[in-house]
Amino acid sequence: MPSSVQRPAGKATCLAIDNDFRNAGYDQDREQKENMLLDIEDSQLVLVDYQSRMMPAIFEAEKVLANAVLLGHIARTLEVPTLGTEQNPAGLGENDARIKALCQRTLAKMQFNACADGLLELLRPTPKPQGGNARSLPKHLQKAVPQAVQTANTIVIAGCEAHVCLLQTALALLEEEFDVWVVTDACSSRTERNRDAAFDRLAGAGAELVSTEMVAFEWLGGADHPQFKEVLALLK
Repeated sequence: MPSSVQRPAGKATCLAIDNDFRNAGYDQDREQKENMLLDIEDSQLVLVDYQSRMMPAIFEAEKVLANAVLLGHIARTLEVPTLGTEQNPAGLGENDARIKALCQRTLAKMQFNACADGLLELLRPTPKPQGGNARSLPKHLQKAVPQAVQTANTIVIAGCEAHVCLLQTALALLEEEFDVWVVTDACSSRTERNRDAAFDRLAGAGAELVSTEMVAFEWLGGADHPQFKEVLALLK
């Protein structure tokens, strides 16, 4: 047989290749399972547009707002950073006072997609520039170059209307490679159909759909968490 002709792989070689593929698939599955629960150390909460002039028209507004307030209290208890947004507050009013009090900062916006109006900069702040270094200064006197700020990449989000501002903001966050978890019982629209259509679209785009209690217990991780009893009292 000419040396240029490649011999077929032996049985042992084929088995080794098959095992490599199986092991690679196992490692990938294990990594995915580890990421299926919320990590409190990698979480930020965003509460979208619970505004005074809009909420009376929202489907199940009272329940939705109560869950959003509960979510905010849980985040505060567990020291999860929380941001709020308000759509055209001059026209739609400010967020419910309870929501606003639970947010470290509230972003006023005109775009339905809050990312287009500055939300990304709040979620991923850039280091402040420092004064320039004189070339003649010795290295030990020069100012350190600011490093990129480490920020949480998991966004837990809820708000109104689900099929407008919440949807567009969540989709934009997914495009920016955030992990997006939508708290369904703290979201709504003027109609149930629009709310449910938003959930279907978000799930199809890769967002995780969760409830307020799911978030609470996954952030806690176990009954040995120092704030377990305090959070449990909020849920009762």
